Amino acid sequence: MRKWKMVLIGIAFLMLGGIAAGCSRSVEMSAGEQMTTLPKSKHLQAAFTDARLSAMKGIVDNGSLRLFIDETTAEIAVVDKRSSEIWRSNPEDRESDTIATGVNRDMLSAQSRISFYNSLGQSSSVNTFSDSAALGQVAYEPIENGIRVTYQFGKYEPSVDDMPKMLSKERLEEITSKLEAGGKRALVIAYREDKETGLYSRNDGSLKGLQLQRALEAFRSAGYTEEDLERDIAELNLDQTKPTPRIFMMAIEYTLDGNTLVAKIPSSSIHHSPNYPINQVTVLNYFGAGSAKEQGSLFVPDGSGALIHFNNGKSTYPVYQQDVYGRDLTNDKTDYLVRDQKIRLPVFGIIKERGAFLGVIEQGAAAALINADVNGRLNSYNFVYPTFYYRHKDDVTLNAGSQQRSLPKFQEKPMETDYVVRYAFLSGDEASYEGMARYYQQYLADRELLAPSAPTAGSADENIPFYLQLIGSINTQKHMLGIPYRAQLPLTTLEEAQTIVSELQERQISNVRIQYSGWFNGGVGQAVPSKVKVDSAIGGASGLERFRAFAKQSGVSFFPDVALLNFSNTDGLSTSGDASRRLTGDPAYIYPLDQALNRRDRTRTPAYLLSPAKLGKVTEGLLGGLQRLQMDSISLRDLGDQLNSDFRKGKTVDRVKTEAAATAALRSIQSSGLRIMVDGGNAYALPYATDVTNVPMSNSGFKLEDEAIPFYQMVVRGYSDYTGSPYNLSTYTNPRQYLLKCLEYGAHPYFTWTYEQNAAVKETEYDYFYSVQYKEWIDLAQQLYGEMNEVMKQAQGKGIVSHEKLADGVYKTGYENGFYVIVNYNAAPVTAGGVTIEAEGFTTGGERS
Repeated sequence: MRKWKMVLIGIAFLMLGGIAAGCSRSVEMSAGEQMTTLPKSKHLQAAFTDARLSAMKGIVDNGSLRLFIDETTAEIAVVDKRSSEIWRSNPEDRESDTIATGVNRDMLSAQSRISFYNSLGQSSSVNTFSDSAALGQVAYEPIENGIRVTYQFGKYEPSVDDMPKMLSKERLEEITSKLEAGGKRALVIAYREDKETGLYSRNDGSLKGLQLQRALEAFRSAGYTEEDLERDIAELNLDQTKPTPRIFMMAIEYTLDGNTLVAKIPSSSIHHSPNYPINQVTVLNYFGAGSAKEQGSLFVPDGSGALIHFNNGKSTYPVYQQDVYGRDLTNDKTDYLVRDQKIRLPVFGIIKERGAFLGVIEQGAAAALINADVNGRLNSYNFVYPTFYYRHKDDVTLNAGSQQRSLPKFQEKPMETDYVVRYAFLSGDEASYEGMARYYQQYLADRELLAPSAPTAGSADENIPFYLQLIGSINTQKHMLGIPYRAQLPLTTLEEAQTIVSELQERQISNVRIQYSGWFNGGVGQAVPSKVKVDSAIGGASGLERFRAFAKQSGVSFFPDVALLNFSNTDGLSTSGDASRRLTGDPAYIYPLDQALNRRDRTRTPAYLLSPAKLGKVTEGLLGGLQRLQMDSISLRDLGDQLNSDFRKGKTVDRVKTEAAATAALRSIQSSGLRIMVDGGNAYALPYATDVTNVPMSNSGFKLEDEAIPFYQMVVRGYSDYTGSPYNLSTYTNPRQYLLKCLEYGAHPYFTWTYEQNAAVKETEYDYFYSVQYKEWIDLAQQLYGEMNEVMKQAQGKGIVSHEKLADGVYKTGYENGFYVIVNYNAAPVTAGGVTIEAEGFTTGGERS
């Protein structure tokens, strides 16, 4: 029986041919995977010099910056001519590092690292120093405003496998006839005659050290080529495969553009053997790294933004590493969830005493991770840098009774993108996280990557927005004669929604913006919106029309909420044809979260992930339905929050393509004339969103981090209105702390409500709406809005231009019209900035323009 189980596993392995051997048997290799040779290097002439960079040649001066390069190590340096600050790709004093050893020491001299797999799925890496520059395998080519540096990683070392296992007598004589006496002796030792077959077999036992080198040299002297080897293998039908050399190639292009350095890894420059698929590529790991003697901070885009101070003594805590735009749910199999904030903006940076830089990922952001660490763990430096996925891997488990075997399965094609990072250099007062935010905001605005500016005070409603999510209907299970069936349970009908809004207005809560979830195609867990049918449970199409007219007459903004990516209701969704696929070939779905256990609940209905390839068609159907209903606004539940791949065989849509598909859908929705509210607010959604809900209002609180900062808010405010998570579903237990956070971060109040009692969701799959009955919260909402509006309407539509920590728990936020607010989170009064702020209180001031 055991024999047959092993046979079955073997058969399955053969059917999955190519999985364990990289990708060479399962997919056609793209041009980027073919091996090539290192181009001939151009001799570089120094156009200028700098005494501080004596080993480097100055090659480009664009008036603002100067670019230098060291031809021996391939390291670069940029001199900011405004401040004379030098920004190096590698630490200047790395040779004196007392912590780094082995590969960590080599990495201090590298500009990039490539991580790759072997045929068994085991990971390894090469870097541009020890595997390229130290071997003299670097080529230089001047390009416009910069230079292209091409690296060859690893060398091909001839081995015994470059010689045929067997040769016929005639073939051996043909080869030796071309040799002198020394070469003939080497092959006499290398091959022994088999008297029975008359063939000569390779004598592997003697082919070591000097004798192997002599035999290989004999073949070379005889003009023996790879084609000869292939011919000899074929003629004798030998069980021999020429080993694939573990050689990689890649180029980095450096160009100066104004006050910025652009580092680009063209995808066309990346070459590797199909037997060694690349997983990740890093860019300038130690660019601008701060030493143990310097003061400064690393900026990471965790949530709203965070600072990691140089030399903070936290080297025993985990390093910082996060995916830009959050996890790819097609790859995510974790059951237990870490409640971290997502990266919404593809940026990072370093702040020093004499200058700062902001790194902006211009291409490949959807495939990027941001990494950061401090002095004391790997080396004596503080550094932050991006890593890019090139190819993903998963494991396929084969079962035959009690026997199991796991085999690696790789993404068919690499990410179809170049990897581009722009480093913007800031000096003087701009060398701060405030200056970084101002630069990035202007960068986005210049490229029309922010929404048109939000209304300013006096041009519309001067009062701040009040955001309210209303839950229409949910699906629940009922029974008739003992037979279970699914039915819709209304939590807030459209008529009841009108009642709630009227009560808000009676309490002087104005500029109300309603996000209405669960209104069509089966409630909150709606079906695919390729068609739109208003649920009768909440009032049907006629009820929707009446509420829409009421909202318009009352000055209420109405955003019907729509999911475009995740569907627990599979009506109209083909799980085989429309759902994304994991690398294993299974349909991709996620289970809902168990709030108590903080893990996926596999007893509940999962949500399938729509393939990005289907997004355009679904969006087109949705817009047709909304047009028939005469809608002028929409709330997008997931389109500005998630990016998920589809690894369907032969039709892979990687995460970079998914971002393009999401952007195209957003553009199409905007072009239809709809005002757009998005959830989360990833950077690619910002050009289209007038309103953003659930923006990050803090960092994740990773132990390596030292401070949370409102970087996201400083970039977005003045273009889109935004709010954090709903107060009554958040972790806040003290409304004063929530109020102060909104004042500091320039956010607006937000609640999630239902008309029905909280008990209505008990024992349903929507029990996460556990405290949402509106009557329990409307008094607090009135109090918070009244106090917040009195303050923040003075800065309505205005951007944040400054933010500083005045004391522990005391922060000052300044707006572009001169208005400022100082908040005190402490339980006791604090005197800071020349004023005393009461416990859990705030003060305002400034000359408003």
